[in-house]
Amino acid sequence: MPSPLEGMAQARRHLGIKLGLSLFWRTFFLLALLLFGCTFAWLQSFRALEYEPRAIQTAHQIASLVNLTRAALVYSDAITRVSLIKTLADQEGVRILPREPNDRFEPYTSGTLDQRVTEELIDQLGEGTTVASRVNDEPGLWIGFTIESDTYWLLLDPTRFSRVGGRTWLVWLITAITLSLAGAALITRFINRPLKQLSRATLQVREGEYEAHRLDERARTNEIRAVNIGFNRMADQLAKIEQDRAIMLAGISHDLRTPLARLRLETEMSVADEDAREHMAADIAQLDAIIDKFLDYARPDHVDFRPVLLRDVIDACTYAVQDHDDMQIKVDVPPDLRVMADEVELQRVISNLVENARRYGRTPATGVADVTIQAQAHDEAVLIKVRDHGAGVAPAILSQLTKPFFRGDTARTSAAGAGLGLSIVAKNIERMGGTFALTSTPGRGFAAHIRMPRAMPSKSLGLHGKKS
Repeated sequence: MPSPLEGMAQARRHLGIKLGLSLFWRTFFLLALLLFGCTFAWLQSFRALEYEPRAIQTAHQIASLVNLTRAALVYSDAITRVSLIKTLADQEGVRILPREPNDRFEPYTSGTLDQRVTEELIDQLGEGTTVASRVNDEPGLWIGFTIESDTYWLLLDPTRFSRVGGRTWLVWLITAITLSLAGAALITRFINRPLKQLSRATLQVREGEYEAHRLDERARTNEIRAVNIGFNRMADQLAKIEQDRAIMLAGISHDLRTPLARLRLETEMSVADEDAREHMAADIAQLDAIIDKFLDYARPDHVDFRPVLLRDVIDACTYAVQDHDDMQIKVDVPPDLRVMADEVELQRVISNLVENARRYGRTPATGVADVTIQAQAHDEAVLIKVRDHGAGVAPAILSQLTKPFFRGDTARTSAAGAGLGLSIVAKNIERMGGTFALTSTPGRGFAAHIRMPRAMPSKSLGLHGKKS
């Protein structure tokens, strides 16, 4: 029977990769996407409401300046025209130059806004108007126009044409993105902090640490404050229930053991029939063992993790039963294999599994429980299998075998247990951070599979120094 725990680590890794996006990052990405969409919408609105009016206004101002200059030159004599051209150049930064046929110029269409201004100027000044950004290698805003049959260039200061450059847009965009991401991270952190605290507290309550992490009952948000108060009250109630359960079971075991001890003493002294005395003593021992199971099941959830040699624990658990005639044990465990576990809890786990195999795993043909204990390292975990070759159980009831007080064979009157053995095993393994699973093939045997964290051997480095 292959172990169902072998592919569990790889399946968990795939699941973690598939579902590894935390709530913080999901909220952050959604907020960032929203802010980017708002920024893009703002840019488009700016282009429609600000870009276009600015281009038209600039073109009208330039066209008005060209028309005024042209009118002034037309209605002035030669002497006044020279003085007017000099005054425009000195005071307004507007130069009037004759246009030669061999002038070299570059169209003023480097950007979307420039092209829109050019189109509007041509509409305002008429066909034949030229807008250039450079004439004879001299940069500026050049407007080519005609006065009667003569052609001229009007050169304006480029700062009159205030356009937004690419660097300015880049600075605005980087600033908007930075502020958007910072705001999204801050809002996401603020929203997810109470949920993260609740998740951490829930994990600790699940591990039995009811007082380790209490939530803030004075939070400013009403809903979060109500959830925190409800969670703290729930944790207090669970702690009280757990304490009452442990006290109840301990009290029952204490109250029962005193009359059992008197019954054993009276049986040995008063019952003359040796066979009846042995049966009564066996019944009393069985009751005492059941009380021990109750105590094991009610044991507090405290474990001391440390590297443990698995072979030593198994040898200690099988030493007392290896010479029994009704049981044969084969151990296949490397002597240097270590697991991270509580040694006492791990011994309790192995002992319960061995006892369960001794009781219910006897081979029908021989009446002897043939038990095999195997272990092997698998990446960062250790896989342990305890298998018998008995009749097995139906696969339909495998999931119920770890429930308290459940026994697979209800018609088995010779069963001496309380139905807590596998429940104790499952509880202790989960408490030590391991995984427990059961498999069975009717008529061929029953197997318990355990996956425990592996304790890696420490690497000791030898340092060789030289004496001077």
